[in-house]
Amino acid sequence: MTRTTRTTRPTRTTRPSAYARPHARPDLTRPGVGLVKASTWRVGTPERQRAALDAIARTWESRPWPTEGLLSYTVHPGEDGDTLLHYSQWRSEEDYRELVRTERATRNAEIDAAVPGIERVALHSYEPYRSRVPGEGDGRVPGCVVTVEVEFDGPDPARRRGWVDAVLEALDSDPAPPPGGVSGHFHLGLDGARVLNYAEWESAAAHEAALAAPGDGVGAPTSQWRRVREYPGLVRSTVRRHTPGLSLGPDV
Repeated sequence: MTRTTRTTRPTRTTRPSAYARPHARPDLTRPGVGLVKASTWRVGTPERQRAALDAIARTWESRPWPTEGLLSYTVHPGEDGDTLLHYSQWRSEEDYRELVRTERATRNAEIDAAVPGIERVALHSYEPYRSRVPGEGDGRVPGCVVTVEVEFDGPDPARRRGWVDAVLEALDSDPAPPPGGVSGHFHLGLDGARVLNYAEWESAAAHEAALAAPGDGVGAPTSQWRRVREYPGLVRSTVRRHTPGLSLGPDV
């Protein structure tokens, strides 16, 4: 992936600085990712969304990159005008705890000073499982990120893997796959009962068109998709759309 042009920033240590990735996208197939943290901030209005995103960018880009164990940090505004999706890639839980111990509070305090009243909710931990990526030569740039949070009625690692495998089988066998879908990246919750699909689409309109097609949600009315929707133990599936906002990583 081509990097953006960087400007010189003051540094206090030898740790690398941050840079914005093109199109605000993390590398979703990056090797070495052992942990993903996904969380939601509620800010209230589209204007506060923009202000919070700007405050996050200022705070992070004015400081050295906090730890080599943090591989990327991405924030996307929700289509609802209220929320911000935070998606970060880590080598391990120990690396995450090091950031919490040393720097998270001061960074959040600076952001809160710029945008008071942020509500931080729903932090979940995941491990990457499987991805469905574009074919060679597919140069489409996603304009929309769709998260699908799936919850089961109790911890069962085999059941969660089976459900993801069933989704990928349904996608591969779909006679008329949605034309606007770009990629899908499935994560297994460390709580044993949750799955996150971080899906990239060409646009929000393309995702809306896929939802409006015949059938029950994205996907043709096939037996494979019916198996996905009626999978044993499936409690709920929550779908949210986001606009690419900010993605940072260590400059190494």
